[in-house]
Amino acid sequence: MGVTDDRQAEEFTAFVRATGAQLHQAAMLLTGDHHLAEDLTQATYAKVFTRWRRVTAAESPLAYARTTLLNTFLSHRRLRRNGERPRDLSDAEIGPPHAPGADPELRVDLLAALTGLAPLDRAVLLLRYWEDRSVADTAAELGITDSAVRTRARRALLRLRPLIAPVSERNLP
Repeated sequence: MGVTDDRQAEEFTAFVRATGAQLHQAAMLLTGDHHLAEDLTQATYAKVFTRWRRVTAAESPLAYARTTLLNTFLSHRRLRRNGERPRDLSDAEIGPPHAPGADPELRVDLLAALTGLAPLDRAVLLLRYWEDRSVADTAAELGITDSAVRTRARRALLRLRPLIAPVSERNLP
């Protein structure tokens, strides 16, 4: 390895340390499974590493990595759509809540509910609400129309709300 290669390896390592938790959280929301999220994150970083010169030349290396994560997830789901089935998540797989005062049961309910959505719907919700992207940015990222983003987000939220509503609200007529 030359001096340039060593420097690039150090830059990449620093990038992974700085962005690892954020990409893993996004992967967790997409997959609903801790182990699949780790695999997805690792596959993403492997792809980013092979294109590291191009990534560092990009305006936002994190945005490049997020796009790679999303494309890897959608590609994986297309390839294995019939081979794997979602399963119930345990508290141990979810881990502790990240925000003080967060309700762990609500988090488990949310992740379980997300696994019931189509992969593209999960991707829309992740980009729109977790990463706080605009409708236009989400549409461009996924290669669909603005109208499709709005429709998918609305329908997905309608399916999620009854599943994650507080118990007192679920029993209302």
